Parts: sequence; structure tokens; C-alpha cells
Amino acid sequence: FLSSLGFWAREIGKMIGLQHPLIPVHHQYVVTSTIPEVKALKTELPVIRDLEGSYYLRQERDGLLFGPYESEEKMKLQDSWVTNGVPPGFGKELFESDLDRIMEHIEAAMEMVPVLKNADIVNTIAGPITYSPDILPMVGPHQGVRNYWVAIGFGYGIIHAGGIGKYLSDWILEGEPTFDLIELDPNRYGKWTTTEYTAAKARESYGFNNIVGYPKEERFAGRPTERTSGLYDLLKSKCSMGFHAGWEQPHWFYKPGDETGYKPSFRRTNWFDPVGREYKQVMEKVGVIDLSPFGKFKVKGTDSVKLLDHLFANVVPKVGSTNISHMLTPRGKVYAELTVSQLYPEEFMLVTGSGSELHDLRWIEEEVVRGGYKVEIENITDEMGVLGVAGPYARQILQKLTSDDLSDGSFKFLQSRHLKLSDIAVTAIRISYTGELGWELYHRKEDSVALYNAIMEAGQKEGIDNFGTYALNALRLEKGFRAWGAEMNCDTNPLEAGLEYFVKLNK
Repeated sequence: FLSSLGFWAREIGKMIGLQHPLIPVHHQYVVTSTIPEVKALKTELPVIRDLEGSYYLRQERDGLLFGPYESEEKMKLQDSWVTNGVPPGFGKELFESDLDRIMEHIEAAMEMVPVLKNADIVNTIAGPITYSPDILPMVGPHQGVRNYWVAIGFGYGIIHAGGIGKYLSDWILEGEPTFDLIELDPNRYGKWTTTEYTAAKARESYGFNNIVGYPKEERFAGRPTERTSGLYDLLKSKCSMGFHAGWEQPHWFYKPGDETGYKPSFRRTNWFDPVGREYKQVMEKVGVIDLSPFGKFKVKGTDSVKLLDHLFANVVPKVGSTNISHMLTPRGKVYAELTVSQLYPEEFMLVTGSGSELHDLRWIEEEVVRGGYKVEIENITDEMGVLGVAGPYARQILQKLTSDDLSDGSFKFLQSRHLKLSDIAVTAIRISYTGELGWELYHRKEDSVALYNAIMEAGQKEGIDNFGTYALNALRLEKGFRAWGAEMNCDTNPLEAGLEYFVKLNK
């Protein structure tokens, strides 16, 4: 089934229990009568997009068409359609126009294009445009239901039609996308995407249509969602938080004398020196990072080994071991990268990046159904907290909290083990995305604060400190660790991405 029904998409989704995060926005545009200067042109005008005036302007026959994007305070949502549904029979009807709301944009356009001042307005159109929280559409198969494909949330309408139609038909026919459009994945949203969140983000996104976008941009409307780690309240005042698939995660931490807060720039900004400081901390001492946003799945059952051997290009790890594994498409492109740990016989934990959670889970679930594998899959992302401890003193500090032997001979790289740290049960995996000596500690979300405090207290002598995802990224780049979505995706094969070590060609 393919849903591409514009503002009816939410209604169709509800029929099978899905709450698509979409909301109609009132978009207005104005059409003028014939303008002599336009009629006299030999060639069609190029489209003008004025970021400061926040409007687009183009030729419409012998006149002009002008469309503004109001600020989030002034723009209007059709909230009632979300709460009460689209009125039955609504088709080509329009909303009542409101020129007062867009007058400042009209004035800016008249300043830029003076012939507008003398033009007569023959039509003012106010109609619904369906917005997703980030303006980007939702395109592709949907997790949690079988054979349900969507092409919805197109904030710019028919302009996308031809390309999206081709993209989806190729994917449906061939079993994989012809190129990667992960940013349009409908599975980037989840149960955390409430109606309130969708409305707040749609307001923000509409108002931001014509702003300048910065590197590492953050947008703050609708945050935080219900998706906060066990450490959020403890850390939120000490760091600059970033948004990752609904989660708040520390990007970098403040120290006395730092310029705090979010300060976007095209040059080195306020986080540059602090991130260097955190990088050095992990390289020379030891750092702690909140990795709770990781996507985490439990896979168990009599066919679990068989399933994972089919899914992944690497070998299946033995009990007590972990490896890096990749799911490849039929053409051999890199669909996903996960860490796979066999915790007990025929029971595995799979871990992926925060943005890949439902993207990867959908693929796994489809293969289970297709192959008739006898397995149970549980998404444990929200109930599990994860702390990363990395740096030369990582072992020394963690050893103070447990009677288990953490020495190199006893707890080797890429081994996993259940143990107690300060009487808190954790699943410890000796792995770190930093490339330094380190462990990832998986535990109940409600134990996060106690575990964090115990580790920080134990590491006082060694100079333990926090680090965030900006420093983590710098460290993994220096180590040469690849990242899905950066050095590999469905546009690359594993050899192009330098992953030959993880791909067993004799399987």
C-alpha cells in the first residue's frame, strides 16, 4: 500500500494505527494582473527568492506571483484538522486569506521589485500545505507494518513528484533504493513525536524557510521531548545539548570562562577550544559520555544465530563476544552498521546509532518475516541507559568499582560481560568509538545517575571529566573509524568504505 494523499495522510495512517507527524499550514500567495514591464519581457523571469524579505517571486503569465513565509509567531496552523480530522469532502476549497498577516513581506517585495507597487492583485490564495516537523517529506517503507509505503509531508508540493515517483517505484521493484535519501526516511520519527511537538516544529520550520542555515545547526522548538536519558536533569545546565532522534545528548561541556550557549557560525565558534580540551582529556586521562540515544535491540530464539548469519556480512560473535557488523543490500551497498553481542546462547544485543533505530529495525523485521525465522525481537532503546568510559585510566577507575577482573588478559577488546559496578548491574562491552581504551556500560535507565556518580567519584584522583559528541567525532575520525551516513551508506559498497575487514566474502 502506498500513501501519498497530501493532507489526508494522517487519516489513512490512523486506519492502521499510525500517527504520522504531519500538520497542515496555511500558506498564502498573491497573483497580480498583467504588468506591462513583465509583458514586454522577451524571456521568462528567473524565480527570485529573497531570504531577508522571506518570500519567493516568479512570473505568472504576464503578471507576478508572490509567496511569503511568515514568522512562527504570525503563521497559522490548521490545528483542528489534527485533533478533529480533515472535514469530510474538503478538496479544492481554500482558507480565508489574511493580507494583514503578510503585509511586511509584501512591502519588502515592493522595495525589491518596484513594478509590484502599481500592480493589481487579482487573486489571493490561502490553502493547506502539509508539513512534517523538519519540512522534509517522509518517503519509503514504514517500520511496524508490512508493505506500507509513504510519500507524504511535501512542504513544496508537486515539484518533487517526478523524482519521488521514480525513486519509490525503483525501490519497490528492486528491493532497495537506487540512491540514499536517509534524510527522508519516515522512520526518523517515532512514538516521541507528539502532536504538540509536530505543531511546535512546523511553526518553527515554516518561519525558518528563508533563514541562513549554519553548520551543526540546532533548532529548539518542541524540545525536550519525552526522550531524555537518565542523566538529562543532572547534565543539562553543564553542557550544550544536541538533538538526536528525539533525544537530548551533550555536544560539549562548559568550564568557567567559556562562552556558553548555542552560537552558530561559519567560523570557529564558542565550542572549538572546549572540544579540543575534551579531546585531550580522553587522549591523556579519562572521559565519560552519555551514549543512551543508541538504538538497542534484543534478539533471541532458536533461529537467532541463523537470522544474524543471514543478515550480517561479518561472522556471528560467540557467547561473550562482540563485533562490528554490516547489513548489506542485495546490490551490496551498506544499509546499516551495528555492533552485535551474543550475551547468552541464542540471545543477542544489537546496537546502532540513534538516527538509525527504526530504519535498521524495519529491515531486520522484514527479513524475519520473509525467511520465517523463529525469533523474538525487542526494541529496548528507551529503557536502557549507556555510559561510555574511555581513556588511558578507564580500566584503573572501573576496577575500583568491581571485583571482576578487568585486566587485558581477562577482559579482552570486543568482549562483553555482565558484572556489577558499585552494586549496579551492567552489561559491559570493551569497545569505544573514541579508539582509546574504553567500555560501554549498558544498564537500566533508572540506574544512570547512581552509576555516573559512582564512576565520577572513583575517578577523582585520575582527573576524570565529561566529554560530548563533538569530541567523540573528532576522536573517531583520528582513529579512522567510519560512521554510517558519513563514510558509508546505500550509495557506497563496503570496499569503497574501507570495511573489507568486516565483510566475510566466503559466507
